[in-house]
Amino acid sequence: MQTKIIMRKRIITLLLLGAVALFLLMLRLMYVQFFMGEHLRKEALENRMRDIPVEAKRGSIYDRNGKEMVTSVSVDSFFAIPSQIENPSETAQKVSVVLNMDPDRVYELITKRESFVWLKRKVDFQVAQELKSLKLPGIEYVEESKRHYLKDGLAAHVVGFAGIDNQGLTGVENTHDGDLRGIPGQIVMEYDAVGRKIPTAVHKYYPPVQGHDLFLTVDETIQYFAERELDRLVDTYQPKYAVILVMDPKTGEILALGNRPTFDPNRWMDYPQSCWDRNPAIWYNYEPGSTFKIITLCSAIEEGTIDRNRRYYDPGYIKVADRRIKCWKAGGHGSQTFEEVIQHSCNPGFIEIGQEVGVDAFYKYLRGFGFGSPTKINLPGEAHGILIPQKQATNLNLATMSIGQSIAVTPIQLTTAVAALANGGVLLEPQLVKRIVDHDGKVVREFEPKEVRRVISSETAREVQQLLESVVLKGTGINAYVDGYRVAGKTGTAQVVGPSGGYVTGHYVSSFVGFGPVEDPRAVTLIMLVEPQGGIYYGSQVAAPAFRNVMQDVLRYLGVPAKDDLPKPEQRFFWVEPEEPEDVGVPQVVNLPLDEAVRELRAANLNFITRGEGGIVKEQVPEVGAVVKEGTTVILDLRAGATDKGGQVTVPDLTGLTIKQAGTLLESLDLRLDPSGSGLAVEQSHQPGVKIDRGATVRVRFERPTAGSPTESAE
Repeated sequence: MQTKIIMRKRIITLLLLGAVALFLLMLRLMYVQFFMGEHLRKEALENRMRDIPVEAKRGSIYDRNGKEMVTSVSVDSFFAIPSQIENPSETAQKVSVVLNMDPDRVYELITKRESFVWLKRKVDFQVAQELKSLKLPGIEYVEESKRHYLKDGLAAHVVGFAGIDNQGLTGVENTHDGDLRGIPGQIVMEYDAVGRKIPTAVHKYYPPVQGHDLFLTVDETIQYFAERELDRLVDTYQPKYAVILVMDPKTGEILALGNRPTFDPNRWMDYPQSCWDRNPAIWYNYEPGSTFKIITLCSAIEEGTIDRNRRYYDPGYIKVADRRIKCWKAGGHGSQTFEEVIQHSCNPGFIEIGQEVGVDAFYKYLRGFGFGSPTKINLPGEAHGILIPQKQATNLNLATMSIGQSIAVTPIQLTTAVAALANGGVLLEPQLVKRIVDHDGKVVREFEPKEVRRVISSETAREVQQLLESVVLKGTGINAYVDGYRVAGKTGTAQVVGPSGGYVTGHYVSSFVGFGPVEDPRAVTLIMLVEPQGGIYYGSQVAAPAFRNVMQDVLRYLGVPAKDDLPKPEQRFFWVEPEEPEDVGVPQVVNLPLDEAVRELRAANLNFITRGEGGIVKEQVPEVGAVVKEGTTVILDLRAGATDKGGQVTVPDLTGLTIKQAGTLLESLDLRLDPSGSGLAVEQSHQPGVKIDRGATVRVRFERPTAGSPTESAE
């Protein structure tokens, strides 16, 4: 009896435990069903779904007049779905041949235990078509876009470039990446447990949203003027860096920004990083030298410390504290009026003017004009400049800063400051983008001129403008004179500061900054060369003529009417009256060997540049018969010819060519150039017309043309 009771108790206990377990399982089932069901359903769906990204088409970039500079073209990118590949070895072999990849690398990719792997991004059209025609299982493609820079290297540091993943890396491609990039789309496909595509399953396409278009403030034509002059400066002086900036002083808009060295954004990986990662116009810190005397002059006139009737005496030096600071002219300028101090760029005279302003007031204008802080131009990598802390500044520091030493500025800072003088005294933030427009043409954002502060009065600005005009008519800036226009500006020649401090002997920065026309300034232009070669380095000789060339073209292009009754400079210093080039017809050089084409162009007093490789001219721009001015550059597209391989070649006549032109011509003929000197070719080791072996070296001596001799020794 006792045994039966025990058995019943155990059975009841087991039933109760089973009931409790069943109840708990039911609770768990309810929890999973009602509380975790949605989450688990999503996880199951994610395990079956594959997302293939669809890159958004990047927005285009235009100049201020709507000329397209950068666009995006559709290309195919190929990827693999390893689970769908039936024969990895055979597939790897076929793919590697078409995509020009290592077979082992392809095999490694397509056998990964992943659902999706990229094989090659942004493949050329012909290659893509060939791979598509193979119809390999597990090898898929998706349409992406590839950036195409229509103007090659024009405004390269402004535009910048985008990387393989559609991300902006430099220039406005970087700073406006969010506007240009757009919103990516995706393709969603459903697969079974072993990774096979389900024919009737979910297959959704979420289209990408194209990026916005950018309209720059840069004018393509003015940019061409600047870059043409940069090439001339590089050919003649081979500087370490060269910069040309053109700004509209009324709006702060950058009309042109060019640097040398430069690069082609389409092939940016072919250039050293220093070429595309550094923008000297906003990055390079340098002592501005005499161009900075403009700031000293503005501060003195605005503060009222100038006695315009006073005469200044320059014995060749001035003593400040325990230091003698020399004038650039040996023996000094002697007795001078205030205006003559400006025209002669007299160091002792400007130091006296700066000393009368005083440290505190001088610093007010340094900061007012924006020195020591970034201009906030919309480009990556802008430097701040270098300014001695005001509390540490001594009278000696004030003296050297008054003549553009003991202070470092960037080209964009100095251009912006001079633009403030040109527009009547208001500092503006430099602008690079005029507006942002969506794909439907609707303006998303428009950029208006941004006033930072008023620095000097309009009366002070007018007086300084007239004084700087006299520098061009009677002083060191005489080579910057533009026939038919009133222009104003200032030369600068400063020594380069070494890495460990102190000046480096024989290394200079040559510059000129100015604006025109004086009565209604339309453009401010800065020319700067770092360490020009060839023994000529004064700003009046190197930079001022380049300013004249750029400003003349810019003012004519902007429709500013020239005047016939303007005074011309006095015949002092190094001045050559420019002759008006004559009209010439472009000769037919298509299908000619390059050396013969060059002879034809030189006979017509035309310059040339080449594009592509080979020894035969395939195309020419301008075309035959076009009437152009002497000195115009003809673009020659080259192709390979039957005469390009093996044997000997005829040495061309290099007389009168620049180093760059001579090197281009010899390289096209498979010859090497060994240059000496600078300027134009005057002598060559092999006479024109003789036959020499391919790969031989031709030694060429270059000399600067002697159109006169300067009498100034520094500025």
